[in-house]
Amino acid sequence: MYQLLALINGIILSVMISVNGNLSVQYSAFTAAAIIHAVGSLFALLLCAFQKNRKPVWTHRPRWIYLGGAIGVFTTVFQNLAFTCISITSVIALGLLGQTVTSLVIDSSGLFGMEKRPLPRYALIGLSLSVFGIFVMLDTTVTTAAPGAAISFASGISMVLSRTANARLAEKTGALQGSLVNHLTGLPITVGLALAAAAISGTPVTASAGGSFRLWIYLGGALGVIVVMLLNITVPKIPGFQLTLLVFVGQVFTGILLDSAAGSYHTGTSLWGGIIIAAGIAVNMILEQVTAVLKKNPRSS
Repeated sequence: MYQLLALINGIILSVMISVNGNLSVQYSAFTAAAIIHAVGSLFALLLCAFQKNRKPVWTHRPRWIYLGGAIGVFTTVFQNLAFTCISITSVIALGLLGQTVTSLVIDSSGLFGMEKRPLPRYALIGLSLSVFGIFVMLDTTVTTAAPGAAISFASGISMVLSRTANARLAEKTGALQGSLVNHLTGLPITVGLALAAAAISGTPVTASAGGSFRLWIYLGGALGVIVVMLLNITVPKIPGFQLTLLVFVGQVFTGILLDSAAGSYHTGTSLWGGIIIAAGIAVNMILEQVTAVLKKNPRSS
């Protein structure tokens, strides 16, 4: 069940990146981030209004578990900036590479109070395939926009740190209320960044002129609430490395479809990269099941 939720989360996350990217084109990356958090806060508040048995929200320790929303601001801004430089698929691939590296560090060391889950030796096969698939997916937009590639990688790191803090908070408040806190804590930061960026650049925070009104580009915040909720549910249940790869599959193939719909998908490298990554995940899951069976039924001496 939790593996399926991770796949669904990847699909939603890929759509969210595309929606938010279109919003950042209409505004700026910082203004778009503020709008995303405002919409997400309102949507989460609406959902919480119908929730029964709500738990206390602001009284828990350690205090750093409330930083998920603040860290998530960097994820949103990084993704929005990268979207203007490289393709959706490349944003996803490099972001998930950053997630993979960070997840492995947290899993192996048990940082931030997470369960310590060292990478088993059999998982190196799937990991190698998945990393190879990531590099296969990258297109020429990465070589011509190195800053966008670096920003995408950084977004993966910040995403894992954010989801870890949010999951620790959700253990005490519940998944939905944890998602609400995530957006509420990020909102004032994004508003401040948007106002500061507008003052420095001398440009207004309003939408750029031209084009018709598109309501759907404002829905990224609502999708973000769902993404954070699903992560709050799955992070404690699945090793971070496995969660990252499962989300990766959902993101990759959805990203390919979105790139194709936008007319920016020109080669089969993204498809083949996604297939290789999926194969790596399949190998890991098969070896995991085989290992579990062997442990339960050891050969008699």
